[in-house]
Amino acid sequence: MADITHVSPLAPAEFPTLPVIDGAEFAAVEAGVKYQNRKDVMLARLAPGTTLAGVFTKSSTRAAPVLDCQAKIGLDSSDGAAIIVNAGNANAFTGKNGAEATNAVTSAVASVLGLPENRIFSSSTGVIGEPLPYDRITGKLDELKQRLSDTSIQDAAEGIRTTDTFVKGSGAEIEIDGKPVKIAGIAKGSGMIAPDMATMLVYIFTDAKIARPVLQSMLSELTDLTFNNITVDSDTSTSDTLLLAATGASGAEVADTTGPFRDALHQVMLDLAHQVVRDGEGATKFVEISVSGAATDADARTHALAIANSPLVKTAVAGEDPNWGRIVMAIGKSGAAADRDLLSIKFGDILVAENGWVCESYNEDDGASYMKQQDLNINVDIGLGTGQSTVWTCDLTHGYITINADYRS
Repeated sequence: MADITHVSPLAPAEFPTLPVIDGAEFAAVEAGVKYQNRKDVMLARLAPGTTLAGVFTKSSTRAAPVLDCQAKIGLDSSDGAAIIVNAGNANAFTGKNGAEATNAVTSAVASVLGLPENRIFSSSTGVIGEPLPYDRITGKLDELKQRLSDTSIQDAAEGIRTTDTFVKGSGAEIEIDGKPVKIAGIAKGSGMIAPDMATMLVYIFTDAKIARPVLQSMLSELTDLTFNNITVDSDTSTSDTLLLAATGASGAEVADTTGPFRDALHQVMLDLAHQVVRDGEGATKFVEISVSGAATDADARTHALAIANSPLVKTAVAGEDPNWGRIVMAIGKSGAAADRDLLSIKFGDILVAENGWVCESYNEDDGASYMKQQDLNINVDIGLGTGQSTVWTCDLTHGYITINADYRS
């Protein structure tokens, strides 16, 4: 089993104080789904009138809970809702047993909370291919119901961890038409991180009043600017789920996808996405890769992800080696348009290479000194157009191998 007693050196100093979201309650318990002596199941109960939006993994082997959420997320309802999540077992690649387990959990939650089953959203995360011992979850539902509290969101964040070394949360408070509006989000994820929707498991709550089409549009747009632009190891999970719930309890209405609420939500999502990278399995460096001057934004993103996902680049970063040649290699293999003799590369503000050759003013000692920092910026100008993109990643260390070699033990 992975050791989560070691905390990532890139972790925030502490879990933030998140605003209380009216209309949302949380609880978490130790159910022993896989882990012992740690919270591994969380429940969130949402007030009547809550609208929900979601984005999900595009993996063709996605888990039964993901399929169930996808079938329910577009349904409009004035009923309350609930989210039930377990850690330790992904309930993925489990055949008909997977659907049966998901149905057993969601129907039991519906019964305990007095809600329609189509308003119960479940997620599972952990080992793939093992039957979910769902009775360990359903056996804890009465206790979860008793523990529900609007101040227990940190417990919920604890209950969704697998190999995460720290709990992840972010929040914001703004005013809309003179009314206070709050946002609070939690996330889990540290490995199998190369999202093609959102990332791992993320749950965001707000007391704003937002119609489902507006909520979904905003979430989908911001996902492409945040969670879809992070990568730890280039592997996309079978279980990635991001749910955004708007309880409406503040009475402040958000009617479009622009404005202060959208900006605040963007910052919460970006903060959570960065925390996932900072908890990358074995990570010691947080790396921002910015590509500009590409033929299109899509090409810029392709180049940036090629750099971010390159094992050679990532191990050079781990070794604090300013090996700009590996960045040139990654650009050349990406498949997006590039011209060797137009490239320029910077480590932070240090110009390393330009016009197809190392810069005359570049000093290797300066590059090596820069690479010793924990937070790094790699900037590349392709020199072909105005396309740009930024992605975030971490280094690749022996720690990643250790964690994943022992993952199922």
